[in-house]
Amino acid sequence: MNPDRQAPSALALALAIALLAVVWFATLGHNALVRPDEGRYAEIPREMLASGDWITPRLDGLKYFEKPALQYWATAIAYRGFGLHEWTARLWSALTGFLGILLTGYTGARLYDRRTGFIAAAILASSFLYFAIGHIAILDMGVTFFMLASLATLLLAQTSSSATAQRNWMLACWAAMGLSMLSKGLIGIALPGAVLITYSLVQRDWHIWRRLYLLSGLAVFALITLPWFVLVSRANPEFLWFFFIHEHFERFLTPEAGRVHPWYTFIPVVALGMLPWLAPLIASLREALSGKSQRPRGSFSPESMLWVWSGFIFLFFSVSHSKLVPYILPIFPALALLTARYIASAPGRSLAWQFTLLMPLALALFGLAPLVERSASSEVPLELYARFVPWLQAGALFWLAGAAAASVLVRRNHTLSAIAIMALSGVLMGQSVYLGYDELSPASSGRDIAARIRPWLRPGVPFYSVAMYEQTLPPYLQRTMTLVAHPDEMQFGIQQEPQKWIPTVAEFERIWPRQPYALAVMSPAEYRKLQADGLAMQVIASDTRRTVVVTPHTGTHS
Repeated sequence: MNPDRQAPSALALALAIALLAVVWFATLGHNALVRPDEGRYAEIPREMLASGDWITPRLDGLKYFEKPALQYWATAIAYRGFGLHEWTARLWSALTGFLGILLTGYTGARLYDRRTGFIAAAILASSFLYFAIGHIAILDMGVTFFMLASLATLLLAQTSSSATAQRNWMLACWAAMGLSMLSKGLIGIALPGAVLITYSLVQRDWHIWRRLYLLSGLAVFALITLPWFVLVSRANPEFLWFFFIHEHFERFLTPEAGRVHPWYTFIPVVALGMLPWLAPLIASLREALSGKSQRPRGSFSPESMLWVWSGFIFLFFSVSHSKLVPYILPIFPALALLTARYIASAPGRSLAWQFTLLMPLALALFGLAPLVERSASSEVPLELYARFVPWLQAGALFWLAGAAAASVLVRRNHTLSAIAIMALSGVLMGQSVYLGYDELSPASSGRDIAARIRPWLRPGVPFYSVAMYEQTLPPYLQRTMTLVAHPDEMQFGIQQEPQKWIPTVAEFERIWPRQPYALAVMSPAEYRKLQADGLAMQVIASDTRRTVVVTPHTGTHS
């Protein structure tokens, strides 16, 4: 056997998985929670655990129905078991991201061979965007994992020769779609369903519809999804309209969410997010468009399914009025499998050139890294970005070293070693940027200022958030705040419970002097405005983004 085409041994696979686990999970607790998403998705489970209400999600004490509850439950369980920490807030994203890598490798091994599965897992683990989202407390990695599970089990079902295995894989597919829906809503079933229809038209494979186990599958799907939707709707009659109409159809069809970006937004996102594997991905796309190794129409084609999955989801989010970078993540496991299939049979010389192409890009990143300092502002000062630059440059050097080593190894017919080295350099690149981003935490997180606030807190005292909402303060302070003249994303919750907020700054100015002891957080500009109005306040903590005050007659803190 050609040594360049051999599969990794069981021992090598076990060592690779163990090494990845250490590198993947080791730094989860290093960075401060970042505003706004990490603060939000750390705080909702904290309030769920504190209140004992596991049915109605709340943010800052207000009903919050933008997303389903699965990740909130998982994070609340992590808090209960291990305490409230940065790493427990991120654990669900990291765990589902890691399992997604293993599932991608397993799927590649079952569809093709163990070698291809290893390459697919290595590609996914080291793709820049996938690594990044796997280390952030956000919902997109969880839904990506369950959507991958629905895709993987569908592929395994349709390529299985055993009727029993086919049924079991399809029931697992329906279960995965149910968990996808509990992770982020209707996309968990709507996107796989639309992909299946599109695939049938493209591949002219109509027989697949006879192998979906629709009745038993829908029963499994309903068993997973209906209990929470019924319970939350009974407790909150307003839930159904807001969740299904406002959060799905209005957000997709209108610019209401304020996330309007150009139609081509996800082109650079995918290109940069797939680094360091962009060149092999383009080569695999070129090969697919040429019709090479295309399976006959009318038969099941895993490759067609993977391309349709990637293309349809890419187009779906490109035409949506609501676009955020993490939305496109569910296509990355499919792209990893397609790229791995190409690499597994590609000539060594082609791969060597593709790895070599990454080297000037890494050098360009190293040289251009200081340009991030142009993002400096009054809220995020230049010195913070200056401390971030060396971490970006270190990451670029990891890519450079990995690409150089991989190109040499491929030329010497050591493709698997080259893939492993390139993947390791990609993971280290991701870790470097991830760890370096914490240099911005004095401005991007409430962790530091929360430490200065904490000695002033007393049980039950009012804490006002004036004309702003700092998402990361509540989880660090482990308490909610009273919003003042700034509904932020809690507008719907405020409509349901208007007594829980103060609608105007003028009303706050009337209430504040009557408080025997209270705290408030506001922007420095808002503080200067209230000071000019003559409102008496004692500053206890301040930074470029926030000023925290107490009632002036307090004296010293407790």
